[in-house]
Amino acid sequence: MLNLSITTFGGLFFAGYLLTAYMRSQRSPLNRIPTIGPSGLVTSYYGFVKSLFYSREMLKEGYEKYYGGSFKIAMPTHWMVMVTGPKLTDELRRAPEDQLSSIDAIGEGIQVDYTLGKEFRENNYHISSVRTMSRHLDAMFPDMQDEIAATFSELVPAKEGEWLSVPANNIIAQAVCRANNRLFVGLPFCRDSEYLYLNINYTMTAVKTGHLLAHIPVFLRPAVSRILNSAESSKQLAVRLLGPMIQDRLEKFERHGSMNYPDRPNDFITFLLEHSEPRHRTVRDMATRILIINFVAIYTTVMAMTHILYDLASRPEYAEPMRQEIISIIQDEGWSKSSIGKMHKVDSFVHESQRLSPPNMIALLRRAVKDYTFSDGTTIPAGQYVCATAHMIHTDQDNYSNPEKFEGFRFADLRDGDRESSRHQATSVGLDYLIFGGGYHTCPGRFSAVLLMKTMLCHILLNYDVKVVEGSPPKTWSLGVLVMPDHNAHVLFRRRNFFNAMVREQHELSAFVFLHVRYII
Repeated sequence: MLNLSITTFGGLFFAGYLLTAYMRSQRSPLNRIPTIGPSGLVTSYYGFVKSLFYSREMLKEGYEKYYGGSFKIAMPTHWMVMVTGPKLTDELRRAPEDQLSSIDAIGEGIQVDYTLGKEFRENNYHISSVRTMSRHLDAMFPDMQDEIAATFSELVPAKEGEWLSVPANNIIAQAVCRANNRLFVGLPFCRDSEYLYLNINYTMTAVKTGHLLAHIPVFLRPAVSRILNSAESSKQLAVRLLGPMIQDRLEKFERHGSMNYPDRPNDFITFLLEHSEPRHRTVRDMATRILIINFVAIYTTVMAMTHILYDLASRPEYAEPMRQEIISIIQDEGWSKSSIGKMHKVDSFVHESQRLSPPNMIALLRRAVKDYTFSDGTTIPAGQYVCATAHMIHTDQDNYSNPEKFEGFRFADLRDGDRESSRHQATSVGLDYLIFGGGYHTCPGRFSAVLLMKTMLCHILLNYDVKVVEGSPPKTWSLGVLVMPDHNAHVLFRRRNFFNAMVREQHELSAFVFLHVRYII
């Protein structure tokens, strides 16, 4: 009898919950936005499951049917509204943070409070530090370049005349982590195996945990996070490894201030100290910020650079024109951030790779802080999410000719024929290119990330021949709106002989000596 009563009560409670949810959904402004996939209270969950495997097709359907307007796709705990067309996309990127919040949306997407910590959401002064670092990249460039060369020398010991099979994603992850941390914390930590493993593992664990937590009911998140998440132990390890150095820097900063710092290192810790309030100048807070900035710098850059390497290995016809451009420029100007910036073919190759292989099929993700209405009458209720369809914008024939085709020098050609050449750089942002977002929240670290990728590509081109493993070209795969390179694919590397190459191609011994000294160490 008791069991029957409990069952009956449970059934009535569930029925009441469904009825209340149904009535609320019928009154919601979202009900007037077209849906791709089922839109029912229960059947919409099937739409979410479908979107995990067919997001590209669903986005294409919505983009073509409702271009210039909006549509929605079901998520586990909310609807995702997609705006289309330049007018609504521009309104989205210009919307004030107190109306459509990027910080809230990112926080939900990767479950910041569980994966990175409340420090990221409550006070993100580290973003100002990134902007300052971007202004010092000229002076920091030699260190970045040196670390890239050292990493490949150690991890890709290919020989002339012999092909070496290399686990591409793993090598790129270490190269990106080392080069970034040469700028963040300097030597010797940027080469410390325990420190490198901490940052790479923390980044990948945070990404996986965040996406899982975002797709389960809210009440389960704390318990699941305690099982899966390693954020606290990672922070403790960062404190143990970096603590003595950070403490020394804190003491010097207190004694001398930022401008009169003796032998002041030109690294990210310095910029953190300059932008932090006194209450944040602690070993734990600084170590946590370094972990957070590694998360931001490593994940998307590793994915992008892995795609670039796969594109290079799959399309060998682009290698020689880029080599000739690199050689020509460094013979005249040497190596610097400025000379890298003049390599239009290299920049274009990076740009095109990112256009077709972005880390995410959506962009400009925002959460409505309060009800927000677009100019076409589309209303996003408070608490709901809205974004732009980046993948469809990047493959729209109104934006690009032959949009589905990889044309490595597409943007170099546009720069040569356009007075607004800066609009076609890999760091550019615009309504037709949303890799780095837009508006107030345009990615501040894009200058450092693109410089790193172009420098790494230059190093690979001048020191190696690369090709795909026969019969197993790397593939891109997706889960939901995430786009990822094949993490298990190998690429073949072979050391280039610069002396013979320069005699054949340039007949200039001076060029060989220059390149030999800079690269073959």
